[in-house]
Order: sequence, then C-alpha cells, then structure tokens
Amino acid sequence: MEKLKKIYLKNKEIINYLIFGGLTTLISLVVYYGMTLTIFNPGNAILLQVANVISWIISVTFAYITNKLFVFESKGNNKLKEASNFFGSRIATLLLDMAIMYLFVTLLGFNDKIFKLITQVLVIILNYVFSKLFVFKKN
Repeated sequence: MEKLKKIYLKNKEIINYLIFGGLTTLISLVVYYGMTLTIFNPGNAILLQVANVISWIISVTFAYITNKLFVFESKGNNKLKEASNFFGSRIATLLLDMAIMYLFVTLLGFNDKIFKLITQVLVIILNYVFSKLFVFKKN
C-alpha cells in the first residue's frame, strides 16, 4: 500500500488529470448520447452540433472546477484570467471536435457515437497540454 501511495504522490497531477478527465469525458458522453438518443436527431447537422455544444458546456464547467482544485491545485490570484484562459483553450478543442464531427458524421456519414468517442481522446490530450502550458502554469 505504501508503494502505491508513493507512486500516486510522484505522479499525482497526471493521475488526477486522468481520473477527472475520464469523469469529464463520461459527463460529456452521457449528456451527448442522452440528448441524441432522446430529443435531438443526430442526422440533422444543426441538432448534432447543439447536442455537442450543450455537452461541452456542462463537461467543461465540471473540468474547470476539478482541474483547478484537484489536478493543478491552482492558487492563482487572477481567477477571471485563469477561467478565461481555461474556457478559451477549451473553445479551441471544441471547434476541433465540431469540425471532426461535421466532417466524419455530417459529410461522410460515419456513426456519430463512434466519432464522438474518437474525438474525446484527442480532446483530452490537447486539453491537458493547454492547461499545463497556458492556464495553470506554475510561475
């Protein structure tokens, strides 16, 4: 048990990011799938993107809170700047997510559920890099 604790403490940031990133992804997928399986038709390009954006807003809000408190343990004084940088970087990955969904689902006709999962892997990686380098950077 002591060995596991040592490993965790040594890799705390990345382990916590994976845990909370996984929860963020789960929230995003549950919200997206829930909406596209009930109220929004993913065959309609606009409704597909509406479901995508709603799932993004909910999951990114969760991600900001957990990343700030548990992953990067930010003690930054300028909370508005930090939140703006966080949401701004997430907007960049949202646009990438939307472009991939539009290209592969709307234009090429692939399954939206599968491509939503694929985009999430790319988004998680980019979000970590952006958070580490631009949002919660240690001075």
